[in-house]
Amino acid sequence: MTEMVFGAIPVQSGDPVLPRWWRTVDKWTLSCVLALFGIGLLLGLAASPPLAAKNGFEPFHYVQRQAVFGFIAMVALIVTSMMSPTLVRRLAVLGFVASFIALMGLPLFGTDFGKGAVRWYSLGFASLQPSEFLKPGFVVVAAWFMAASQDVGGPPGKTYSLILTLVIVLFLAMQPDFGQSALFLFGWGVMYFVAGAPILVLVGLAGIVTFGGTLLYSNSEHFARRIDGFLNPDIDPTTQIGYATNAIREGGFFGVGVGEGQVKWSLPDAHTDFIIAVAAEEYGLICVLAVITLYSIVVVRSLIRLMKERDPFIRLAGCGLACMVGVQAMINMGVAVRLLPAKGMTLPFISYGGSSVIASGIAVGMLLAFTRTRPQGQIGDILLRRGR
Repeated sequence: MTEMVFGAIPVQSGDPVLPRWWRTVDKWTLSCVLALFGIGLLLGLAASPPLAAKNGFEPFHYVQRQAVFGFIAMVALIVTSMMSPTLVRRLAVLGFVASFIALMGLPLFGTDFGKGAVRWYSLGFASLQPSEFLKPGFVVVAAWFMAASQDVGGPPGKTYSLILTLVIVLFLAMQPDFGQSALFLFGWGVMYFVAGAPILVLVGLAGIVTFGGTLLYSNSEHFARRIDGFLNPDIDPTTQIGYATNAIREGGFFGVGVGEGQVKWSLPDAHTDFIIAVAAEEYGLICVLAVITLYSIVVVRSLIRLMKERDPFIRLAGCGLACMVGVQAMINMGVAVRLLPAKGMTLPFISYGGSSVIASGIAVGMLLAFTRTRPQGQIGDILLRRGR
């Protein structure tokens, strides 16, 4: 009866790895991620040729690079999803340490590529953005701290995770990268809430974040300029937001037609931060709704499966990963339709960028590893253990 309720699938230890993985992995989430990446390549065919021509490359230079990045990401996703939660945690801790060291080194060795924010390392043949790889490792480490705090005599893991989050946010604000800062704070807040945080504590933290935003607005020209542009009722048609909103308006319900869009010739970030504007203009609202549906399935399916999980670490880490992927997508699309201030954040699996695609593959691979069905044990056995 327990297996019928919780969906546990008994797995023999001698089963081959691939059949066991295929039997226990969430195929809906896996299929949606593959579909999102396919849509990304399709949109890249439309959005990247103008930039390739501007930089002197062949028309599909960026699409070919994205295909290579995507292949690496899919391999990382599948390999990670085959791991046990314990192995995922160990490797995530190592990845977190390496990414955090890289993040701290950005002020000395990083570059801004002329965008005003030092977020990348230039490797010559490619660039590396440490904050993208830091996200999945951070979620796992923070969840580990919070889960440990629930043990009898355990450490104050929630406090440690909060300190770690604030340190990371401080380094991100130095770049400046306020969008990623908000995403890290949100991910920590979700896990803290799921871990049983008092609502008054969350309200207090929200107040602190609001106060911090006010200070940033008063002391950061970069931050203030973006907020002022968002609050201004008049949209400058020559800005990225102006081009994007006009493209979405022109696309209507069914779009202007494949290859007929014009926004890709005006937007410098049409293949990255504003790729949803290209989708809306050429394929219309239908394509945008399909993208939103795919992200929603990934998040909702993962949360439903995590509701059946009894291991607090797996439950916390899975919730954090699922919500961060979903909120990052929401922020990217919200910026394009001017519901949110400009953040410079990619659309997972769809936007061009090696760091974004590969890191997203690792994150969803971890999520699939955490949401795989596994024997949960009998409810009566768990109640008896608690009663002793």
